[in-house]
Amino acid sequence: MNKVILMGRLTRDPEVRYSQGERQMAIARYTLAVDRRGRANTSNGEQTADFIQCVAFDRSAEFAEKYFHQGTKLVVTGRIQTGSYTNKDGQKVYTTDVIVEDQEFAESKSASAGSDNGGYRPTMSQSRPEPASAVASGFMNIPDGVEDEGLPFN
Repeated sequence: MNKVILMGRLTRDPEVRYSQGERQMAIARYTLAVDRRGRANTSNGEQTADFIQCVAFDRSAEFAEKYFHQGTKLVVTGRIQTGSYTNKDGQKVYTTDVIVEDQEFAESKSASAGSDNGGYRPTMSQSRPEPASAVASGFMNIPDGVEDEGLPFN
């Protein structure tokens, strides 16, 4: 099984190109900075994040182009794909990319506005609206009058 789940922030705006041919398709490339767990000590110069190359196609790429910007916190699911090519100097270059199957915002507009995103502040059109009953933890409150007998974890 080849399945990847990542949460991180965009290092820069996605780069979007369109394929040639009869049916043009958008191809978006972006890099996610994903924090390593348990690596809080940076005094020894050790890297505390991995920079993962992601590639989205078609409508996912168009969505990324329209709504994703540097500093946006995302959750991406997909699969790892490796490849290689020979560069202009004749050297073989190996690549590892995450082919995006699903991508979504990992925080609300208000959460991202309160954090330091390198100056990035999403506008309303760049973030999904949160339900009024959503709390800071990301879970929804159960509305009054709803019987909780059928809900899990009673």
